[in-house]
Amino acid sequence: MMLSIALVVCVLAGFLAMAAGFERTLAGTGSTSVAVVLGGGSNREAGSDIPPEALRSILALGGEIGVVRDAGGSLVASREVVVTTEVAARDGAPAATLALRGMDLSGPDLRDGVALAAGRMFTPGARELVVGLGIARQVPGFAIGGKVRLGALDWTVVGHFSAGGSAFESEVWADLEAVRAAFDRQGKVQSLRLRLAGPEAIGTLRAALGTATTTPLVVLSEADLYAGQSGRTADLIRLFGWPLALLMAVGATAGTLNTMMSSVADRTVEIATLRALGFSRAAAFLATWIEAALLALIGVGIGVALSWLLFNGWQASTLGANNARMGFQLMVTGEVMAKAGLLGLATGLIGGALPAIAATRLPLTAALRAGA
Repeated sequence: MMLSIALVVCVLAGFLAMAAGFERTLAGTGSTSVAVVLGGGSNREAGSDIPPEALRSILALGGEIGVVRDAGGSLVASREVVVTTEVAARDGAPAATLALRGMDLSGPDLRDGVALAAGRMFTPGARELVVGLGIARQVPGFAIGGKVRLGALDWTVVGHFSAGGSAFESEVWADLEAVRAAFDRQGKVQSLRLRLAGPEAIGTLRAALGTATTTPLVVLSEADLYAGQSGRTADLIRLFGWPLALLMAVGATAGTLNTMMSSVADRTVEIATLRALGFSRAAAFLATWIEAALLALIGVGIGVALSWLLFNGWQASTLGANNARMGFQLMVTGEVMAKAGLLGLATGLIGGALPAIAATRLPLTAALRAGA
């Protein structure tokens, strides 16, 4: 009974830890002081396209639009395109689907919390890659100085960058023009990142872009862009986890019921003797039900301990933004343990209720006669 409840707790905690880790990774990605402009009415980069004329209109905007400008008066911006590509299998590891992001040279500076861990940034126009530490650790072949074939061409890895474990670390960065040339995306821009004067300036920018072009544009803070992506995938993970855990809980409830019914059947004489001594039906019910609850609590404790040891901090990956590989750590948080523990406890209480009722309905004379 305890082991079946522990298994239920472990399974649910594993799925919830996966969802929590995925959400935490994306929630820590992006800044409220960076705006992302998307075209075509899309709120995802994968479905966005900003036409060249709209892009020129945006970059030519004058006056106060809530965006920081450089010393020459130009907007601090980065044109970007994301290509989902596959790196060939090597050293026995399977092929991996990666997000290759082409950006202007200002792109890395627009990412808060990003720092070079080793090597250098890419050179404009060159087929050079700067790789997030999450990818560098999980996918073989991304050592600095190494050659990697992406698409039909070889690229040179020149640097690794860290981003505090955020989703940025699951990307590979390169020069915009080099990516567009290599993947036949000439003239294409999927997103435009702009450094805002402050988080509240995004409203000013939206108003300015509304009159700058007739092209439908979506303006989001970088933090909101990634938060929206995290919610969809985390909900999908929970959608698989809860039904499976509930199905297992039904089986564990049946096991609890059988175990406690056998326990009551083995102790009919003892229960009848207590009743004959004056103990009430309520006392018999509570004694049996509390026993089931205590066994369930032990099972919950075993399950929580196992889930912490097995899952907390475990490295995993799934399809994230732009349908590419995204690495994250599972997180067995207090909320995860509480939800899984409550399900385990409920399993024990429900499974122990019927045997507890059966203990109150034992015929005293028949039970004592059987004992004699």
